[in-house]
Amino acid sequence: MIKELNTKDCLNILKNNYLGHLGYICNGIPYVVPITYYYDQENNCLVSYSSEGYKIKAMRKRRTVSLQVEEIDSIHEWKSVLVHASFEELFQIDAKYELHEFAKGIKSIIEKKENYKPSSIGEFSTKLHGGGVPVVYRLKIGEVTGRKREE
Repeated sequence: MIKELNTKDCLNILKNNYLGHLGYICNGIPYVVPITYYYDQENNCLVSYSSEGYKIKAMRKRRTVSLQVEEIDSIHEWKSVLVHASFEELFQIDAKYELHEFAKGIKSIIEKKENYKPSSIGEFSTKLHGGGVPVVYRLKIGEVTGRKREE
């Protein structure tokens, strides 16, 4: 049976995970790519980073995005959350602070869920290509919905 998740349950799924699928539009075409994120409860947003590229350029032009996160135990037991959000690029001290919180938060989730203690951000997040400065960004949550299936 498929049921709706309440907002609290949706936010708990976001809080306890760090991998999702980011949806954005570029030149009228939808794209969905995997990303590593951190849920910042205090500011009710998702934090991530990327190297300068196609995805970042697209989100700068069209700031409305979606992020889907799931927990799948089996075909009969799963939870899925969909977030509608707006892209906000961070700079200087804000970017540095959020990138630190991102790394600290994800390390904590990995330790708890996987009983493994990563030593650096490169162990759980995409490495930057070309050695450039990362683009740190927030996805400011507008709406969150979720479903679950259980027997």
